[in-house]
Amino acid sequence: MAPQKTIPPAAWAGLFTMGGLWGCSFLSVAILIRELPVFWIVAGRVSIAALVLWSYVLIKGFPLPAFSRYLWRFILVGCLTSAVPFLLISWAQHHIPSGLAGILNASTAIFGVLFAALIFADEKLGLRKGTGVLLGVMGIVIIIGLEALRSFDLTSLGQLAMIGATMCYGLSNCVGRILLSDLRPEVAAAGMLAGASLFALPAAFLVDGPPPLALLPETWGALLYLAVMSTSLTYIIYYKVIQLAGAGNTSLTTLIVAPVSIALGALVLGESLSLQAYLGFGLIALGLLVIDGRVLSRLRGQNPA
Repeated sequence: MAPQKTIPPAAWAGLFTMGGLWGCSFLSVAILIRELPVFWIVAGRVSIAALVLWSYVLIKGFPLPAFSRYLWRFILVGCLTSAVPFLLISWAQHHIPSGLAGILNASTAIFGVLFAALIFADEKLGLRKGTGVLLGVMGIVIIIGLEALRSFDLTSLGQLAMIGATMCYGLSNCVGRILLSDLRPEVAAAGMLAGASLFALPAAFLVDGPPPLALLPETWGALLYLAVMSTSLTYIIYYKVIQLAGAGNTSLTTLIVAPVSIALGALVLGESLSLQAYLGFGLIALGLLVIDGRVLSRLRGQNPA
């Protein structure tokens, strides 16, 4: 297997920008759930983001696909990568702190590696990746706690909802690779958000009725930030960083998201997290570094494979 790409300065800038933007998204959701039902949070986020990203695609003049052929693919992948995980995250944050949601979000890359190994013949788990996945799962178990699972209260359900969201993210990467790999990434992302909107908007009307529009300015600001900055802009940056540094390096941004979400939760919302949450995040972060391979390889004086 080819060695990992080195990360140029422009890619590092993109990684930290994405980490910051995504890390702030958990604070935005915490603000939104004070006034908006979760289905309208999701519907607003994906529909506004779809409009912004399609505008970018049209301005750049990227070739467009035959929509009759790709419509069901956009809806399926859009639900997996956006609508369902966004819904789970918004519901989860009614019951757990935003910083804890950011920590659990770091397991996205763990599940991505696991699902890829199960689905693709060229993505074997191997000893190193298997060890990283095991460390990540141990971190999740420590964060949630066996006692919480036995009690099965709303807090534990909120944590499980976050894990469900990260599993959706991990699986959606594989499904998108199968169904949308022949499209330009920006077009695929715009199509996925449009597909997510086709699911989320009717679902929001059905479950929560017409959208509440008499919202506080901070709520509108949080929604626009979530849609434009944390969704549309991060998609654009994400694919630029992949071009510069490769998909494996890009997954390291999850290590930046959690500290940002923890800091904002503490400074803005007055949250405090348990010691086991930090210990669990440490294991998840260690698992991601083991999967990445560079730290171990440098210790051995070898190139990561």
